[in-house]
Amino acid sequence: MDELNTLEKIVETKEKEYLQSLFTLLRQESISTQNVGIAECAELLQNMMHEIGIHTRLIETDGHPVVYGEIITDPNAFTLLIYGHYDVQPPEPLHKWESPPFEPTIRDGKIFARGAGDNKGQLIAQLMAIKTYKEHFSKLPINLKLVFEGEEEKGSPNLASFVEAHQDLLKADLVYTSDGSSHSSSSPLMLLGVRGALAIEMKAYGADWDNHSGNAGNIVPNPSWKLIDVLKTMRNSDGKVLIKGFYDNIIAPSQQEKELLQKLPFDKDDIASKLGYTDLNMDGVTYYHKLTMEPTFNIGGITSGYGGDGIKTIIPSHATVKMDIRLVVDQDPGDIYEKIIHHVHKVDPSIEVNMLGSMLPSRTPANLKPVKVIAKAMERAYKKEPLIQPSLGGSLPDYVWTKILKTPSIIVPYANFDQRNHSPNENIRIDYFLNGIKCTCHVIHALCYEM
Repeated sequence: MDELNTLEKIVETKEKEYLQSLFTLLRQESISTQNVGIAECAELLQNMMHEIGIHTRLIETDGHPVVYGEIITDPNAFTLLIYGHYDVQPPEPLHKWESPPFEPTIRDGKIFARGAGDNKGQLIAQLMAIKTYKEHFSKLPINLKLVFEGEEEKGSPNLASFVEAHQDLLKADLVYTSDGSSHSSSSPLMLLGVRGALAIEMKAYGADWDNHSGNAGNIVPNPSWKLIDVLKTMRNSDGKVLIKGFYDNIIAPSQQEKELLQKLPFDKDDIASKLGYTDLNMDGVTYYHKLTMEPTFNIGGITSGYGGDGIKTIIPSHATVKMDIRLVVDQDPGDIYEKIIHHVHKVDPSIEVNMLGSMLPSRTPANLKPVKVIAKAMERAYKKEPLIQPSLGGSLPDYVWTKILKTPSIIVPYANFDQRNHSPNENIRIDYFLNGIKCTCHVIHALCYEM
């Protein structure tokens, strides 16, 4: 471990070099939803990886290309696949940025730029760790495969087909992702899975156009009430979903996963403040169970009629509700969608139901040896025992690794909790960025000598 202590000191002396690499990638726009700068960013990233000594190529998909790289030390050695993404969210609203979104700027120990935390800062931390480890130890003790996609911010529509088509190329013993935010307590965090997602839209129709609410009242049906009536049959006042079969196939948390949830720190007042919801009233175990182990049934927006100042006395001609439903292992979004359609059409066959997107849930068992090995590596890197959370509350395309590639997957966020990803003034703290480099070095070392 003396060698790794020396390596950590080297990381601290190379801050300027690391930041220069990160700034180079941050300056290159790569907005996947608008197809702005994607090809240029993929080529730039490929060149950066090549300079580190990673055998790299662009692999085309039906959308944006995947930047694939590998270092094969020994075909029989442990193989780690690192996943990340080089695309970013649009920067708007621009007027809320304190500095230009694609001109990285340091303020108060943070790097501000679009993609700083999500995901270019965490991606570059991986690459700088590989570069530094290679330079210090001459070679890597394990095999590395790297998959950096350009469509994560638009839902990774082609990642599953890419993994399906390249299973032999991507074969690995473990997938390691650095994405998302660290825990609000500032403790290092390991995530063993994610919730899945199903996005739907329901539409109800009345007359062909809006009508006077007096002249046509009680004559023309109001589509808003149609939606309200069907929504009331889908969920009760306690939050239980009433769709037949909705809770089928949910795998209850193991005893070990329950124990991990109990260890997670919980400050009710702090969380309530950060949520802007002072009426929060639950204990830590309930909070984390609801956040990671239970599905949701959320209304994201309802649109109908007039919503401006004053009043407009109309019966609207149509109404729309958009919903996002978070799913847990082992719910299938396609199965849930069909059950929703069946329920809605049984109540009101005139309502139109459309799927807007979906993602399978994913979870890696907590008792696997790589989980323990990486937890110890994280503790050595951060000088603090990591928190282990069985699932993320949100959704990532983790299922492509656990369900298609049949490989365990671990997520270790390197960005600070307040990174403001997807918002103006996105950032990553410099110390978090450097600690991410150190952590990857420790992970590489541990997977060689402790697996």
